[in-house]
Amino acid sequence: QVQLVESGGGLVQPGGSLRLSCAASGFTFSSYDMSWYRQAPGKGREWVAQISSTAGSSSYADSVKGRFTISRDNAKNTLYLQMNSLKPEDTAVYYCNAFRPTSRVSYWGQGTQVTVSS
Repeated sequence: QVQLVESGGGLVQPGGSLRLSCAASGFTFSSYDMSWYRQAPGKGREWVAQISSTAGSSSYADSVKGRFTISRDNAKNTLYLQMNSLKPEDTAVYYCNAFRPTSRVSYWGQGTQVTVSS
C-alpha cells in the first residue's frame, strides 16, 4: 500500500538546523511532484516547498526562502527538507505530500513534529 513516512523532527534551539526525510513506497515516486507542508498549533496547513518529479524545479514559501532547501533522491524514493536558521515560528508538524498533476492523485504522510525553542 501507499506509504509516506516522515522522520527527522525534534527539538532544536533557534538558529539551529534539522533535516527532515520522507520515505515513499507503494507508488511510482519519480512520477510525482513532492511538497512539504506544515501545520502550527491552532492554524491551518501551510505549504512550505515543492519540487518537481525530476527535481528540475523547486519553489518555496516566502517565510522559508533562503533558509530551507527541498531535495529528492528518486533512486532511494526519498524526499528531504534541509532546514537552517530555524525560528520559533517554524514550530509545527511537517507533512510530506505526493501529487501527480495528470491524475490529480495526492498522498499524505502522518507528519513529524518540529519544535524550535530555547
